[in-house]
Amino acid sequence: MPNLPIYLDNNASTPVDSRVLETMLPYFTEHFGNAASTGHAFGRKAREAVERSRASIAKAIGAAKAEEIVFTSGATESDGLALRGLAGRYRDKGNHIITVTTEHKAVLDTCRRLEREGFEVTYLGVERDGLIDLNRLTDEITAKTIVVSVMAANNEIGVIQNISSIGWLCKEEGVLFHTDATQAVGKIPFCVEEMNVDLASFTAHKIYGPKGVGALYVRGSSPHVELEAQIDGGGHEGGCRSGTLNVTGIIGLCKAVELCLEEIDTEARRLIHLRDRLKNGIQQEVGGVSLNGHETARLPGHLNLSFEGIDGGNLLGTMPEIALSTTSACSTGARTASHVLTALGLDGDRAFSAIRFGIGRFNTEEEIDYTIGRIADAVAKQRRFR
Repeated sequence: MPNLPIYLDNNASTPVDSRVLETMLPYFTEHFGNAASTGHAFGRKAREAVERSRASIAKAIGAAKAEEIVFTSGATESDGLALRGLAGRYRDKGNHIITVTTEHKAVLDTCRRLEREGFEVTYLGVERDGLIDLNRLTDEITAKTIVVSVMAANNEIGVIQNISSIGWLCKEEGVLFHTDATQAVGKIPFCVEEMNVDLASFTAHKIYGPKGVGALYVRGSSPHVELEAQIDGGGHEGGCRSGTLNVTGIIGLCKAVELCLEEIDTEARRLIHLRDRLKNGIQQEVGGVSLNGHETARLPGHLNLSFEGIDGGNLLGTMPEIALSTTSACSTGARTASHVLTALGLDGDRAFSAIRFGIGRFNTEEEIDYTIGRIADAVAKQRRFR
């Protein structure tokens, strides 16, 4: 029997790794200076730590220069800064944006706001496996297109898009390419130069770092990308994002990225083993189980399964000792099927029966085996009484 409760929602958030916390602690109490106050030693110490972190993160994602990293409060702000910043800066060039129906709401809601401001947005559909058709993307690019925004790895179904091919396509067409890389950085190989990415959003709390800190990569040359600032006051972060820097958070983000990169190959193999053990075990014990999203082009620790004849929310309610999530949202009492699963062509019953399993750094085989048994028992009980 494993220790309970079991946490299997690592695509929503992760615990802070003790090594990350240890690195952050001195900057709460000893080196607590404001990184903009460089007239004294306390501020300089903080500034030096921020710039070391900036350089390390830039290197980790293959950026050419440290200055291409802009620190933010997280991926949602980074997505908004990227899209609204580009829209404001390049409006004279064009007013067309292309994105995908399965994007995170941080991108989709920003695009809808831009539509209300006069921009035209094309929402590309996906195939049943969650991947986009590159030929369809090519067909949608026009002379007025200023940016294509495609998520690197989907938070709900774990599907990994062919970012390199999309990057090359955008480069050939002379269009900027933004990717929400929140679920990709630190989990799978990701290099902005090799993939021709012009802007990339990511955050710390998906990779065992603290909440409330993230970053936006903004290409500095070939092409030089410019953004219209969304927060005024002080001109911090090269004028892109004003506000006192979250020094402790930045240090935590840096350490989290470094640890992920050090362990990425061995951890990916371990997570794939646990993911396949979970999937195969559930399918052996439970009938009527289907995988949502591409079979192999998916994150190592990510699994999204639908259970025929089952309500996912009710199923989770019978297993309070296991932290999982459905991929449906609840608003003012009215349930709405996941926009991602709907985009795959799933009907309402299959979408509402979906459960997301997010396996992470601290999960064990014992926890996986316990989860298989509990899922099998809970599904059998629900089906018996439906």
